[in-house]
Amino acid sequence: MPAGASERFVLDSYALLAYFQDEEGADKVQTVLEMGSEGKAHLFLCVVNLGEVLYVVERERGVSRTHEILARIEEMPIEIVDVDRKMALEAAHLKARYPIAYADCFALALARIQGASLVTGDPEFRTIKPEDSPPVLWLREDA
Repeated sequence: MPAGASERFVLDSYALLAYFQDEEGADKVQTVLEMGSEGKAHLFLCVVNLGEVLYVVERERGVSRTHEILARIEEMPIEIVDVDRKMALEAAHLKARYPIAYADCFALALARIQGASLVTGDPEFRTIKPEDSPPVLWLREDA
C-alpha cells in the first residue's frame, strides 16, 4: 500500500469503462485515481475485470484502441491482482448466491478480500445482501 494511504478501492470494469468513455461517474473515478496517484488510497483491479474492459473495447473500438487503453491502465496507480485459489473460491461462492455476472464476482471477491470499497455503477451489485457486500462507491445514483 502506498505510504500514508488509508483508503482502499477496487475498480470494476464498469468504473474503468465509464472513465474511458467519459460517462456518468467518470469524475468519481478520476477522483479515486487522483487519490491513488497522491498516495492517499490503494487501488486494485482484478485481472479478470481487466480482461473484461479489454474485450469490450476491442469489440466496440478495435484492437489498436485496446492497446491504447491497456497502456493507459498500466500507467495508472492501480495494482492488477491475479486470481488465486482463495479469490476463485470466494467468487464461486458469491456466484452461487447471487444473480450477477461471474466477472463481477471477482471484483466483489477482491474487494472483500482486500477490505476495500468497490467502485461501480453496475446495478447488479444492488442485489448483494449487506452482510456480503463491501462498502460501495456508486458512480450513478440510479444504479
